[in-house]
Amino acid sequence: MTNVLDTSLNHERVSDRILYALELALEQKDVDVSETLTLALEKAMTRNAGGGMFVERRDYPERIQTALDRLKSLKS
Repeated sequence: MTNVLDTSLNHERVSDRILYALELALEQKDVDVSETLTLALEKAMTRNAGGGMFVERRDYPERIQTALDRLKSLKS
């Protein structure tokens, strides 16, 4: 299994860096920071995708879905 906190990963987009920070916050069990980073990640992924009524219709990549699931688990 690849370590999701591997610093050698290529981070080309803002969303990649936010996801990395989210995974780190989850590792540290920091719910408040994780929630804030989740909002930032959603904004970074959809900022150029449509107008004010835009609705995201695609599935998140597995790595993002895993992070969101971990946050949900951490909150409960």
